[in-house]
Amino acid sequence: MDTLTKDNARRVIETALALLFLLILLFDLYVVLSVFFGVFTYAIIFSVALAGLFERLVKLFKNKRGLAAFVYAVLLILIIAMPFIYIISVLSDYVTQVMLWISSAKVNGVPDLPAWIATLPFVGDKISGFWSDMQTDPTHTVVLYEPQITAAMKTLVSGGAGIVGAALEFIVGIIVSALLLTKREQVLKPLYDTMRAIVGITDGPALVDATGRAVKGVAVGVMGTAFIAALAAWIGFAIAGISFAVALAAITFFLVVIQVGPVLVWVPVAIWLGTHGQTGTAIFVTIYGIVVLMGIDNVLKPVLIARSGKLPILVLFLGVIGGMVAWGFTGMFKGAIILSVFYTIFVSWSNRQKTEVSTQVV
Repeated sequence: MDTLTKDNARRVIETALALLFLLILLFDLYVVLSVFFGVFTYAIIFSVALAGLFERLVKLFKNKRGLAAFVYAVLLILIIAMPFIYIISVLSDYVTQVMLWISSAKVNGVPDLPAWIATLPFVGDKISGFWSDMQTDPTHTVVLYEPQITAAMKTLVSGGAGIVGAALEFIVGIIVSALLLTKREQVLKPLYDTMRAIVGITDGPALVDATGRAVKGVAVGVMGTAFIAALAAWIGFAIAGISFAVALAAITFFLVVIQVGPVLVWVPVAIWLGTHGQTGTAIFVTIYGIVVLMGIDNVLKPVLIARSGKLPILVLFLGVIGGMVAWGFTGMFKGAIILSVFYTIFVSWSNRQKTEVSTQVV
């Protein structure tokens, strides 16, 4: 009896040690792979959203998946990398201009502020006041605003570093997505098999498909709409002769992504133009905002989501907003996936309950 008790105690200790070792191994695995979470996220987004385009390339190159993957990666890197290179070059130019301006101001004094900056909505008056103080008493003004200036320069430098890091993650994510698409069947089969083993033969593939629909719905529906709206906003504001059209387009992109819509961009711009005597331009911006920008947000977005994601818009809306608040940019996809999987499980359970009830009634 004592021997049996000792054997049981030894087995418990061995099992506990094995579980502890497994937990340590899993934690170390998480630490190692956490560096690549951003890359894997972008790779999954690209591979799911652009799978159809990749398969068209495969057909174009007569089923040569390796060649199609190479062309896919090169084209996508060029499309993604060019804006990042432009932004980095602009930031470096701004830093150079600031340094030259500071050197010139030490010798010649602070020059006059360009007139158009004073007319900027919301911030023009504050900039004009700060500039006037700089011209009157530059030493005192620099000391007074030193924390803000230092913070702005740190933000500029960290922003540039962040852009470089994001560009590298995008590029590596594109390369990984090309590899995943090349071996698509080999990648999906173990994933489907694992989910079947965990949640069942029927629900397992359904959850994988729901995840794919969520990623595709956000990538094509939300992000696609935001890009189109930003491009349309830039074109419209450039036609209207607004010098900061690119900045307004960037704000439009952000507002469309977070589901607020472009109305908070074109309405203040139209009001600002009207109050500055540009009635014709204000009317143009108003009509353009209602017909084009609001049309893109309210008509094109549901169409793209319905065609790509095949999920209720409310599910994607809540997932995008909640995910972005919780985890930032990539949180849009994480939140949408979580809610889509939950929605799929709920629908599956609801249908199963209805089937059981109808079977019992019969």
